[in-house]
Amino acid sequence: MLEYVKKYKQWMNEEIFDEDTKRELAEIENDDKEIKDRFYKDLEFGTSGLRGIMGAGTNRMNYYTVGKTTQGLANFIIKEKGEEQGVAIAYDSRKMSLEFAKRVALVLNANGIKTYLFDSLRPTPELSFAVRELKCIAGVVITATHNPKEYNGYKIYWSDGAQIIPPMDKQIISEIKKIEDYKKIKLISEEEAKKQGLFNIIGKEIDDKYIKELKKLILNPDIVKEMAKDLKIVYTPFYGTGRELVKRILKELGFEKVFIVPEQEQSDGEFETLVSPNPEDPKAFELALKLAKEVDADIVLATDPDGDRLGVYTKDIKTGEYKVFTGNMSALLLAEYELSQKKEKGILPENGALIKTIVSSNMADGMVREYGIKLIEVLIGFKYIGEQIKLFEQNSKYKFVYGYEESYGALMGTYARDKDGVAAAMAICEAAVYYKKQGLTLWEQMLNIYKKYGYYREEVIGITLEGIDGAFQIQNIMTKMRNNPPAILGEWNVVAVRDYRICERKELITGKTSKTGLPASDVLYYELSNDAWCCVRPSGTEPKIKFYIGVKGTSLQDAKRQAKALKREILKLTE
Repeated sequence: MLEYVKKYKQWMNEEIFDEDTKRELAEIENDDKEIKDRFYKDLEFGTSGLRGIMGAGTNRMNYYTVGKTTQGLANFIIKEKGEEQGVAIAYDSRKMSLEFAKRVALVLNANGIKTYLFDSLRPTPELSFAVRELKCIAGVVITATHNPKEYNGYKIYWSDGAQIIPPMDKQIISEIKKIEDYKKIKLISEEEAKKQGLFNIIGKEIDDKYIKELKKLILNPDIVKEMAKDLKIVYTPFYGTGRELVKRILKELGFEKVFIVPEQEQSDGEFETLVSPNPEDPKAFELALKLAKEVDADIVLATDPDGDRLGVYTKDIKTGEYKVFTGNMSALLLAEYELSQKKEKGILPENGALIKTIVSSNMADGMVREYGIKLIEVLIGFKYIGEQIKLFEQNSKYKFVYGYEESYGALMGTYARDKDGVAAAMAICEAAVYYKKQGLTLWEQMLNIYKKYGYYREEVIGITLEGIDGAFQIQNIMTKMRNNPPAILGEWNVVAVRDYRICERKELITGKTSKTGLPASDVLYYELSNDAWCCVRPSGTEPKIKFYIGVKGTSLQDAKRQAKALKREILKLTE
């Protein structure tokens, strides 16, 4: 009997699995392809923990896979003697998020581990803050961030407030894999857990402390106080966790003209007006842009369902159009604002450091030279930025100033160790009123930044390849590109190839090799002529292979032309 069929039959027959699960699986008993997809593997940890389609099966997010993961985490925490420190737990607006969050809490409680569960949905960055504030051993967030409604996920944070990184992630995964029998998942009733002081609810007191930390990040409070009432803001939380805290922080800072997209304001895991609640998707902004035109908004903001990413549009007063900011653009606009204002006020540390991921814009190179600080590049995933902040605290070599990644994430302070869409929304509004006082829109300021540092443009291509066949195709593409790197990509020469799986950089002409200096990861990076580059990797959270590209043009139009040409060449490599 095939292994996936054997697992299917176990789920159909064993008492541990409930009747709803068995009814769902009975409906696919004659669909071998569906059975195979649900059971050919266990749901795997990616760059952000577990993420998958909800449903019955070992390769799905459900009551049992959540329980198994939590039991593995509990076993690891017990080995680390962290039971008394406890675990903070947050969740977003997705279907089953509350149920999964309670499941996490009670499995941990059954293992003698204290938990602190938020009383309602909260943004992921607040969970990062809560882990540090409560001095927890770990944190868990139930979310699939910006994925479609069929998905949910499970992120694990450690005591520093950052997501788990190697080798700890592998150690926790090892504990999870040891649990082959779902009967070994411990459980306790909520009533009994409360009686033992293990199940604790948190809420407003953490909100208040979190908001207080965000306000400390404001660099020009007098200008905000003077100008905030004049800025028109359209905001959508995409049915998610950002609503209350974004509204609260903006209101408390004096931003009176905040218009919430009504159709997308209330928490709803169906995401009815969205194909995907993703700030990277222009279609997701249709209702927000419609409202922006009606109220003549200066800026349009959107946070994803777990509140860690921020999408931005801004009005170009010359054309009346709303210009989209990519994740790199909004992050770089904030970086220039943060660095220039700190420099002007004499609070930019001499040993300051800006941290970015390897697939984020290289415009940062010019910025760090301009302001005399250090640039540090890390692997893809904000957890590696969090890791650097921890290292700075340990060795005092550098002081964290700013961190960003291309996927719409930025962090200004060290109160949290993950990207923060709530703080980024606040910072964008502060920058908007600062430049408005100077007679500039955010779009005009972005053009000034391009003139100062160069016309950089970055894009991401994601190719979805689902199921076991898709996983095989993705690995074939990676193998082909790894074993036969091109020497030329259209108008660009390939100067060097960085293979992060073997931690090696190789110059194509000389054959000279050197170490990348970063941990091993299934990532290929091609350094190209004329300041261009491209990078490829399997997605850690979706059934996709992702291609990242970057170019530097002589104008916005030239950069756009180059990006289009490079994308065309990259796609040829997948044929």
